[in-house]
Amino acid sequence: MSGESVDSESKVSGNQANIPARIRRELDIDDGDKLRWQLQNDGTVRIRVVQRRSGTFSDFGGYDGDDETDVTTDHDAWGVDVN
Repeated sequence: MSGESVDSESKVSGNQANIPARIRRELDIDDGDKLRWQLQNDGTVRIRVVQRRSGTFSDFGGYDGDDETDVTTDHDAWGVDVN
């Protein structure tokens, strides 16, 4: 992000407000990302972008193998007794 501030505004509708496109581009905000809000003592708001695609399993596409599993048997096989 560049050193200059990005000023923009949006309208609140109900409990929601849009993030201006300029801000989304500058901060690389995409669908599924989360915003963490922190109210400062001086009344300013700090927002941290948590990008969904940067998580531990972001590149994991799931298991598409041919082996069928039985959740009860497999769960017990890992040492957890469900009875």
